[in-house]
Amino acid sequence: MLTGAQALAALAVGVRLARGRRRLPPLAPGGPDVTAPISVVIPARDEEARIGPCLTAVLADPAVAEVIVVDDESSDGTARLAAALGATVVRGRPLPAGWVGKQWALHQGLLRARGAIVVTLDADARSLPGLFGALVTALEGRDLVSVGPRFVCDGTAEQALHASFLATLVYRFGPIGPATPPPPHRVVANGQCLAFRREAMLRADGFARVRGHMTDDVALARLLAARGWVVGFLDAGGLLEVDMHESATDVWRQWGRSLPLSDVTRPAWQAADLAVVWLAAALPVLRLAAGRPTRLDLALVAVRLLLAGALRRSYARPGPGVALSVLLDPATAVRLSLATLRPVRTWRDRTYPRVPPGGAVASAAPAGASHEVGDAVAPESPTATEAAPSQPHAGTNAAAPEAPTVTSAAPPEPPVRSAGR
Repeated sequence: MLTGAQALAALAVGVRLARGRRRLPPLAPGGPDVTAPISVVIPARDEEARIGPCLTAVLADPAVAEVIVVDDESSDGTARLAAALGATVVRGRPLPAGWVGKQWALHQGLLRARGAIVVTLDADARSLPGLFGALVTALEGRDLVSVGPRFVCDGTAEQALHASFLATLVYRFGPIGPATPPPPHRVVANGQCLAFRREAMLRADGFARVRGHMTDDVALARLLAARGWVVGFLDAGGLLEVDMHESATDVWRQWGRSLPLSDVTRPAWQAADLAVVWLAAALPVLRLAAGRPTRLDLALVAVRLLLAGALRRSYARPGPGVALSVLLDPATAVRLSLATLRPVRTWRDRTYPRVPPGGAVASAAPAGASHEVGDAVAPESPTATEAAPSQPHAGTNAAAPEAPTVTSAAPPEPPVRSAGR
């Protein structure tokens, strides 16, 4: 029975890896001049030590019209540093019940943004010249774009564990940039960098609808894909770098808690994904170490080594840790299993209530007349229906209002779809 199950897991991995032959090309700088104003929103909580390089790069990009840092009740000098560097700092309001901090910060930043295009960035991301123009180009024919960066790892152990975790994502979902969009319940996204049209996201009230999720990026992408949005997950390794963690211990504790996607994935799919990781990645290494590998085990180890070679392009400074990551696959399988069975709901000194398995998403913003955002008072985001986003598309030069106001008085415009969308 185990042999048969392993063969099925190997088949699933083979089919997913084969999609890489048709994956979309990485984002590249260049293309038409950016005419739509771009707002960059950066949520930040106690990021004084990391946000400097992010802001320096974004503020230097001529394609960016404004940079908004939402200071999520930081206890350090995050707001002071951001203001000194030239960003617009929004003083985050106290966290309402039912919200996770990042979604609350992004919600406030979106209300304050004035650009037709909004790009959200994590504070540990470092944009390279051409990123924002490439994101605008990628939005042509899409409604939400997230991208995969090159990762910065400071040591062999950190890189090895990180690459092992990264390999599990490929085994479960296939390579980045699929030519054919997956069904909504299998969509993945990277919340370190998202791009979308401001008006469409305001109408969708996306951040409020996934306000309780720890896996906020995937929750948002799956929710919007189910509502008809065209969601793209593309490779931007040549235009974006992210320094996520400080050590291998940090990778184990922080990234390992979120990778199972337990609050956005049904239990049956969680079990199937874990089975693939155990049977196709961990078991072959364990049997090889015990000196009793089968032919299928040897074939799967060979496939995993080939994947390690391909994953070198995902790192800013690839080293021996990428190849050594194969040896850590059993430990990674254990970590994913523990995080699946006992999901962690704590982040940055905040503990959040549990979201039911399978990704039940919020359907409305919390009750209340308004949210004060910085010095402005913005009305509550609407909970009006949003079947699909409407245009204008990226590249339009429509003037943005001075202060974004979202009301439910006017219905959204009907979506305009191009052929093939």
